[in-house]
Amino acid sequence: MITGADVRLACRSGSFAGPTPGLAPGFVQANLVILPQDWAWDFLLFCQRNPRPCPLLDVTEPGDPVPHALAPAADLRTDLPAYRVWENGELVDEPTDIVRRWRSDLVSFLVGCSFTFENALAAAGVPIRHIEESRNVPMYRTNVPCREAGRFRGPMVVSMRPLTPGHALAATRICSRFPRAHGAPVHLGDPAAIGIADAARPDFGDAVTIRPGEVPVFWACGVTPQAALMEAKPPFAITHKPGHMFVTDLTDTDLDGE
Repeated sequence: MITGADVRLACRSGSFAGPTPGLAPGFVQANLVILPQDWAWDFLLFCQRNPRPCPLLDVTEPGDPVPHALAPAADLRTDLPAYRVWENGELVDEPTDIVRRWRSDLVSFLVGCSFTFENALAAAGVPIRHIEESRNVPMYRTNVPCREAGRFRGPMVVSMRPLTPGHALAATRICSRFPRAHGAPVHLGDPAAIGIADAARPDFGDAVTIRPGEVPVFWACGVTPQAALMEAKPPFAITHKPGHMFVTDLTDTDLDGE
């Protein structure tokens, strides 16, 4: 069985740099946001006001790259497949480690990820198209505004999985048990109703096949903070590359609220 530690070590060694859906089934995955300490309070408040897209799993002390509550042997500077570096709201780099970018004032936020509940969906026979097609999950900016907090504001980002109506109902029941992994879907059906012009052209990730009889089902997504970073324009920030998550030592049963 591949564990979260196995994935992290592969990232650290440089032998893996791809997206993480379907990897280490049963282990919790997390989004990453790293900000200077003087921006951390505003972002913490943004997460508290927007728990669907930004369910917090852990927050580190300034300068500490170890997420002690999620993986005490991990190093957030090396243990993700790919990162994004932002300056004044602009993407400037996508490295595979951030050792040379690390600073003593940086605070790391780990935010829940919908990849966490996919093991439970698969166990219930709910298909997961991006895994079937070996693609990254499709993600979209919406016209649904997040609640503002200090300097942070912006639209909710959503991920999409095409499902039949029956599977969508099953997915809603299952995902409701995982509020710290975004919980139940936020929208089913017409993408235009939430400001998505074309489901075949995601803003992040890869397009997947929507088969006859299926409807697009949308979940709040942990890439939402990246949309907020573009609006707030902090002088410096680091995030994960969309779909390239931090895989923790927690198991999905640790987040299962059933």
